[in-house]
Amino acid sequence: SLALDIARNAAIRHNVPTAIFSLEMSTQQLVDRMLSAESKVDAWRLRTGALNLEEEFGRITAALDPLSKAPLYIDDQAANNILKIRSVVRRLKHEKKLGLVIIDYLQLMTPVHTKGGDNMVQQITEISHSLKQLAKEFDIPVIALSQLSRAVEQRGGKPRLSDLRDSGSIEQDADVVMFIHRDQNDEGGGKKQNAEILIEKHRNGPTGKIDLFFDGDKSSFLSIDHSAQFGDFNNNPSVF
Repeated sequence: SLALDIARNAAIRHNVPTAIFSLEMSTQQLVDRMLSAESKVDAWRLRTGALNLEEEFGRITAALDPLSKAPLYIDDQAANNILKIRSVVRRLKHEKKLGLVIIDYLQLMTPVHTKGGDNMVQQITEISHSLKQLAKEFDIPVIALSQLSRAVEQRGGKPRLSDLRDSGSIEQDADVVMFIHRDQNDEGGGKKQNAEILIEKHRNGPTGKIDLFFDGDKSSFLSIDHSAQFGDFNNNPSVF
């Protein structure tokens, strides 16, 4: 959801041509989530069509225009590899002045050089290095989502750099490493709760955390007005 928020805001608010390589979800699923976040209509109600025609349908119609015109390019090919991704990025950079690439997610990419018999660490190391080279070759920020190891579930608490699954090369290659942490004991519960963006590595700046509010019903992260009561959105908090 955070990666989609970043992509949506970059493309709609700032007109930055953005490519999303989704190896897990289909284009339709991604568009549905972005439309829910942009229109502020419950994602389940949007999918099932159980809408309030007077209010929600109007918000969806209003959100469709900027979303359809946004310079967003989605590739949902499964088992994608760096050669195919580089080819698409090269074309979009030349034709559309591509400004942002998002990979969802790194562990689902197919390695090119390592063999099937090689362990997962070797495969992820190759993929991590190749994404670093992609960013440098085309001078484009690349946001690569990654799974965490089960250690963080067993240990509890906030994720650490050592929890990046299958390879320390992700930590080494990345300029910035961020984790999303939601307290399972948060009174907000389930779909609506406080969230922390933990900046655990920043090659050219400080580390720290950013407090946000996660609205699972609308698949989006919102900024928090610390002076307002938790859960009060009368002040229309902005989307992150």
